[in-house]
Amino acid sequence: MEPATVDTIPEDWQRGVVIVAHPDDIEYGCAAAVARWTTQGKDVRYVLATSGEAGIEGLAPAECGPIREEEERRSAAVVGVSEVEFLGHPDGRVEYGLGLRRSLAAAIRRHRPEFVITMNHRETWAPGMRNSADHRAVGQAALDAVSDAANEWIFPELSEPRWSGVRWVAVNVMVGVTHAVDVTETVDAAVASLSQHSRYLAELSGTSVAEQAAAQIAMATGPKEGFAAERAVGFELYTF
Repeated sequence: MEPATVDTIPEDWQRGVVIVAHPDDIEYGCAAAVARWTTQGKDVRYVLATSGEAGIEGLAPAECGPIREEEERRSAAVVGVSEVEFLGHPDGRVEYGLGLRRSLAAAIRRHRPEFVITMNHRETWAPGMRNSADHRAVGQAALDAVSDAANEWIFPELSEPRWSGVRWVAVNVMVGVTHAVDVTETVDAAVASLSQHSRYLAELSGTSVAEQAAAQIAMATGPKEGFAAERAVGFELYTF
């Protein structure tokens, strides 16, 4: 039986917004795709639900949050992203619901993208690899917020004018890949971007930050079955 063909992600768009839960979520692979797109001259922006303030053991959230925000800004700059927005939801306690949908819909209206990239919203990354509650909540809410942003009656209290210009949402996944992007030329930029999370990575392992970053990007950008590229990032694509 022939493997299913994985299609190429559409690239006939100019402005994209990446919506994730925490600092470093984008850098574990997706930043390789972002680097490709900014090299093409596209305007890509980051929206993060939290500041990752609960992410470093032994470091109080009030001290941790600003460190992680700054690491994310540096990571973004490496791949050509200058606009990074933090929405202030509580790290580790993000709840799916109207409040999160409203917050993300407002962000979509502010940034007015054609293309939205977000995270896997399912319970697992792969069999036996559980996904976090924050990731699930933000990924699902991002999909819903695209429709909310286009509807003038769902959140009429929002001051931002409605935006119905999103054409696609690409969900970064490990399994169930339907579309992919060739990142063979931007792997090094992705490693450099993840390496900016130096304080965070140093607390995760005794392995050097550079080695951790290289290993994570190698895993995240491996070849995708049915897609002709040496290195690729995989997505599940939704059309709006």
